Amino acid sequence: MMHDQAQEHIGQRVRVARIAAGLTQPELAGLVSRSQSWIEDLEAGRLGLDRYSVISAIADVCEVDVVWLLGQPYRLRGEDGAAAHSYIRPLRTVLRRAGLILSGHPGLVPSVVSTEFDRMQSQAMAANRARQGASLPSAAAVLPGLLEDLSATILLHDRGPQRELALRLLVDAARNARQTLNQLGYPDLAWVAAEVAAGAATQLGDPIAKAAVAWDRCGAMLHQGDTRETEAIAKAALDDLDPLAEAGGQGALALQGALVLRTAVACARSGRADDAWAHGKRALEIAGRLPENFADLEFQTVFGRANVQVHAAEVGVEVDEPAKGLAFVKDANLSGVPSRERITHFRIDEARALHQMGRTPAAVATLRQAATRAPHYVYAHPMARALVHEMVRKGVPTQAAALSGLVRNMTLAF
Repeated sequence: MMHDQAQEHIGQRVRVARIAAGLTQPELAGLVSRSQSWIEDLEAGRLGLDRYSVISAIADVCEVDVVWLLGQPYRLRGEDGAAAHSYIRPLRTVLRRAGLILSGHPGLVPSVVSTEFDRMQSQAMAANRARQGASLPSAAAVLPGLLEDLSATILLHDRGPQRELALRLLVDAARNARQTLNQLGYPDLAWVAAEVAAGAATQLGDPIAKAAVAWDRCGAMLHQGDTRETEAIAKAALDDLDPLAEAGGQGALALQGALVLRTAVACARSGRADDAWAHGKRALEIAGRLPENFADLEFQTVFGRANVQVHAAEVGVEVDEPAKGLAFVKDANLSGVPSRERITHFRIDEARALHQMGRTPAAVATLRQAATRAPHYVYAHPMARALVHEMVRKGVPTQAAALSGLVRNMTLAF
């Protein structure tokens, strides 16, 4: 059930959190290295929060959840906006059941008599295409039935190649569920999906699959503002993965680079610019060991030279060096990235960077173009929503119509 607070300005929730924590405005300001007037403007809705680093700092000081502070999940206009959320209940049910099955809980029976592997493989590919295509409603529609069939298959086959194939497909499907649920604004359920993927990967005993799951765990942690845990998970996974990457396998290299990028983002959101850029540089070096225009789709990370640029844009915004972020990878072929989700993520951060650089009309145009290609993804993205709120507050006369359309579709309150 989506809550009414999704319609409130974030400043209202900051005020509630501050009061609940027993802090005065001057006390909160001091704890997050801001002025009292800044807190006053934030709580009054005269100021927005458009950086995860600041949002996470306030949530940490006030001991509230980052996702609650952001007001997720959001209620969006249109059939697609409601459709994606309508699949949350069945997803919760099948993920809970999958966890029980993987743990070997006694007394469970298959929900079907037999399963068709060709059909499940086809559905897994459809879920992956939908999510990489930034179509959250389509991904959410496929996943409940697919996860249920895979769980039943694992119950039907105690051992052998059929069980192994089902486990591999379950890892893939649960990871797609994690990413879809995070973007829809259900972090706790996304973590359950990540743990289902981890349980299946553990039974496979495949170090590459375990590294892929670690990448998803990092994504779940970042969504909740847990940067320290993100770095710890990534480091442990990299320690196990580095020897395999040294051998030069493309899968191992892609996962190594993707985990390094997770660390870069965690450092940026912690305000550690030098560390963030150092990890970005290492990721670029890893990408240099892969073929030109490589993009990892097998393990869903889309890692490659262009994806380093995608992450660098976010790093630049978070550490207040937007120009450096946009120019981090020279001649990055973003148009060749085979994932609308990744391109859309970049466009959102590009718009944030342009706004920071004082090029707000260009920021509006960039965000509006991204929304045309991937509407639900943009409308449900916390930082895209924060950016729109901030641009409306400041005013962009030359882009008034475009901003009005974004406000309407995001169901923002003013």
